[in-house]
Amino acid sequence: MTISEEDRRLLGLWAADCVERVLPLFEAQAPSDTRPREAIEGIRAFTLDGRRTGRLRSLSWAAHAAAREVGDPAAAAAARAACYAAAAPYIHPLATPHQSKHALAPAVYQARARELAAGDDAGAGDEEIRWAIEHVPPAVRELVRRFPARSPGRSRLETLYHQLDAALRR
Repeated sequence: MTISEEDRRLLGLWAADCVERVLPLFEAQAPSDTRPREAIEGIRAFTLDGRRTGRLRSLSWAAHAAAREVGDPAAAAAARAACYAAAAPYIHPLATPHQSKHALAPAVYQARARELAAGDDAGAGDEEIRWAIEHVPPAVRELVRRFPARSPGRSRLETLYHQLDAALRR
């Protein structure tokens, strides 16, 4: 399996677009914490210059820390989406479910953030999944198809992963 730099760039761009839809949920809870926003700025910079740097990885870890520290579940999911978006260029060319998780996580956590903000309303998450599907570049669809299909699982997150994965394979 191969993943081109163009695949990584398009995945990063799509991931940033997904996260920006829910980033205000984090910023409303922690207005002085810029780590998730900086992670999105980092992935956007990557999409322009295509260079995977240590700084981008650090931005991803910082957004992950912000998710752990914020007290609101919706805000935490939005920060996790930013973490995964900044980490998108680091997925490995391995046909494993773990790698597909990294490709799909920004959109999945986008959906989960919206659900939690709406009081666990699955309809809000499903709407975000539909948005992500409608806006995914064809190259990202093809990338997802190279990974093993995800199973439905038992948790809501696993269901969202499966829902998005199955739709991108059609």
